Amino acid sequence: MLTAPHIHAMVIHFPIALIFVGFLSEIIALFSKKHFFKNAAFYLLLLGSLSAIVAYISGSSAGDGMTDGILQTPMELHEEAATITLWLAIITALYRVAIYYFKYNKSWTKWAGIVLFAALVGSVARTGYLGGQLVFQHGAGIELALPDFGEQPSE
Repeated sequence: MLTAPHIHAMVIHFPIALIFVGFLSEIIALFSKKHFFKNAAFYLLLLGSLSAIVAYISGSSAGDGMTDGILQTPMELHEEAATITLWLAIITALYRVAIYYFKYNKSWTKWAGIVLFAALVGSVARTGYLGGQLVFQHGAGIELALPDFGEQPSE
């Protein structure tokens, strides 16, 4: 059966990968001066930010009912980190869209965008780490079930 924790586990890897690869493309563009990498970074950031919204919504659904007891503190830390990541992704994407749309190519705008992108990558890493702790240390979202050994056909 497909549950909210399953959906969250499936979609969460998209913003992580897209944002990390987008930032790597940004760094390559900085040193190589190739326009391809700059465009790739821009579109990967946009896709990563959109997928971060989906991951946040699925995470909110997955966290419903897991806020009591031993999971309360780690869940709150992960949720707070996810909120910060979501807003950083939206702000960074909107900043980049505004720079692109208004064609404002000053040196400080490029560096401000890189700093925002780097902060986003750090925030994604922290959120992922806290989410990993929830699953692997605290067992959040894990369903324990014994295999169905039922009746074996006799030969």
